[in-house]
Amino acid sequence: MNVYILRHASAGTRRDNPLIDVKRPLDKEGKQQCMLVGSYLNALKVQFDLIASSPLKRALQTASLVGTETGYDAKIQVTEALAPGATVSVFQQYIAGLGRYENVLIVGHNPNLPQFLGSLIVSPGRASIRMRKGAIARVDLTRRPGVLNWLVDPRILRGVYTNVTKRSRRKTSWK
Repeated sequence: MNVYILRHASAGTRRDNPLIDVKRPLDKEGKQQCMLVGSYLNALKVQFDLIASSPLKRALQTASLVGTETGYDAKIQVTEALAPGATVSVFQQYIAGLGRYENVLIVGHNPNLPQFLGSLIVSPGRASIRMRKGAIARVDLTRRPGVLNWLVDPRILRGVYTNVTKRSRRKTSWK
């Protein structure tokens, strides 16, 4: 199973009242971010068997926009396991039940989403991350433990490069 973990897109300023903050929608920049992520995933020819989201409006909107952009036509699965207050153990139990899917998109929030990602790539006492030939990763060791900022596989670079070269020429008019 391939799990794609996506933090919800930009939703403006956090509200002090938690009841109002739950309903905070994406802003214009957030919608554009969703389109960029969707276009990037399309360039990589990624199709999702399942999209799961936190029940908060901004996460649901992110999941919906990215899903639409990638051609996902099933219902988005809403789960409390991705809500801001969810724990790593609840998240791991949720993930354990998704074994029948090949590609899953998970949409959630900070601060627990990075913890969920860490729980997927680090076992207690040891870490094992698969890197293909030519892959490159960036780890920030400013503080301990280190932070995996990104990991790029050559297949991703090939997909991005192909997409960029197709659109790199300026459109000109002969009028």
